[in-house]
Order: sequence, then structure tokens, then C-alpha cells
Amino acid sequence: MIRRPLAAAALALCGVGAVACGGAEVSDTGASVPAAATPQVGQPAATQNRAADTAGQGTSEPAGSETDITTVPDTRTAAASETASETSAKPLAGKRVVIDPGHNGGNFRHAREINKLVDISNQKKACDTTGTSTNDGYTEAAFTWDVSNKLAKLLKARGATVTLTRSSKTDWGPCIDKRAAIGNENDADAAISIHGDGAAANLHGFHIIMPKKIGGPVDAVVDDSARLGEDVRNAFQKGTGLPYSNYIGKDALNYRSDLGGLNLSKVPKIFIECGNMRNAADAAKFKDREFRQRMAEALAQGLEKYLTSAR
Repeated sequence: MIRRPLAAAALALCGVGAVACGGAEVSDTGASVPAAATPQVGQPAATQNRAADTAGQGTSEPAGSETDITTVPDTRTAAASETASETSAKPLAGKRVVIDPGHNGGNFRHAREINKLVDISNQKKACDTTGTSTNDGYTEAAFTWDVSNKLAKLLKARGATVTLTRSSKTDWGPCIDKRAAIGNENDADAAISIHGDGAAANLHGFHIIMPKKIGGPVDAVVDDSARLGEDVRNAFQKGTGLPYSNYIGKDALNYRSDLGGLNLSKVPKIFIECGNMRNAADAAKFKDREFRQRMAEALAQGLEKYLTSAR
């Protein structure tokens, strides 16, 4: 979720679009959570490796004379060819996706580090914040870690090369500028930052955040990011049945120019607030393992639609 930077002395909870924010500037990340909140154990960080091509040499054996030669098929070559064929047939073969699991489980222990200001092209913002949580302590950092790893597995099965911006569920950072840089360094075909909002309890629904032109690095990919956002929005609503946000954006689409993760991106990128973790109905779905799988599957569908559509 997107939230005001954490103060070292006290943490304040405030939803991205909540009226209580009073229009104050918000940071790239979510509201603070109590130090007692314990991140849910996530799955191991996703890793990615391009499959190495392997090819065996054919072998032959003499069978009586120089002209009477029987060639023995090399099953290794056949297997390698079959594997290469299967890989190339996958819908996302050759595509690179960067997934950014919002926040990190140890951020609340590193107030000084995450309050450090970083340049986001048109202003300076806090390195990161703690994120929010459900009312009973299921943290945004744990939620985003789980959904991101589920999504990574689905995309890799479809042939994509996937990189996550963090490899831990209990550490702190990386800062928002580094998260954007990871997408750029990997020359991603698409990047997505996954969050959960922390607005007032009566507000519900999901929304997509897309970049605006700011005279900075993101300008060249604003239009592609908008297409990515629409494809993911449509797939997420269809796959989860969750309603559009009733408190921010129009038809679940929101455009912003104050988020470092978007402003510094040179590749098509969006944020998704999967729902309001402070709303009882939304929170129940966040805490449901099977529903988190549905979320990941819906996100995979949206990314595939974008990555395979003719441009």
C-alpha cells in the first residue's frame, strides 16, 4: 500500500485514499504497523535462470564393414530438442517480468534507514515505510511476499524469466529507488508492485496505480503502463470477483506522479492495491491462502494478456 513515511518516534496509519489523510503527501509505501506485528512465514524467494541449451553428439557403431554402418539415435539430443520445443511453445517464453513485493517484514525495526530520503526524479521521498496490516496483525509485507511468490511460480511455468525485488520476508528494504532500478536493470517487459491498502474500515475494493508523465525516466513508458494497468485490472476483477475501489480512482484506475517506484521506472510498471486490509470483508480474503492463490492466478492472467497482445 502507499503511505506517509514512518516517523522514528511514532507510526501513523493512514490509507492512500482515505479522507483522514487530508490530502497530505504520501510515500511509496504503506501505513505503519505495531512492532509486535509478526510477518507470516512466506514461501522461499523466487529465483530465475535461463535454461541452458544442451545438445548431445550422435554416436555410431561399426557393423561388419566400412559401408555397413548403423546409426544409433542419441536420446540426449532428442530430449534436449523436445525440451527446447516445449519451452519455446510456452506463452511467455522470452519475456522478463519483475515483481515487487511491497515493503519488508523488518522495516519497522529500521526506522532510521527507511526514513532516509531518496531522489524520485521530481521530489525526494522516504526510502520505504512499514506497510499496513489487518486489524488482527496480518501484515502487508507478509501478504505481498506470499502473493508475489505464488505469481512468480505461475509466470515461470508459462516460460517467463522472473525477478523479485526482495529475497527476504524479514529483512528491511530495499529502498523505493532501488526497487525501480531492479526493473530497469533487468530490462523487464513488465513490472508490477503488489500492495494492500490501509484506508478507513468502511472502504473496500482494489485499484491499480499507473504513472503520469513528469519530465523524467517514466515518460517513455506511460502509455504502455496504462495498457498494462487496464489488462491487469480486468483480469483481477474477473479472477477474484473483488469490486473496484469505492474510495479512490475511476473504475479502479488511478494515475499518480509522486511514487518513486513508478517515477524512476524505464519499463512498463504498475502498482496494485489488492484491497483494503482494514476492511473486514477484504481482510478475510487477504488472510485466506486459497484466495491469495486466486489473486496470483488473476494477476498472471493480466500480465500474460499484456505481454502477448499485439502492439
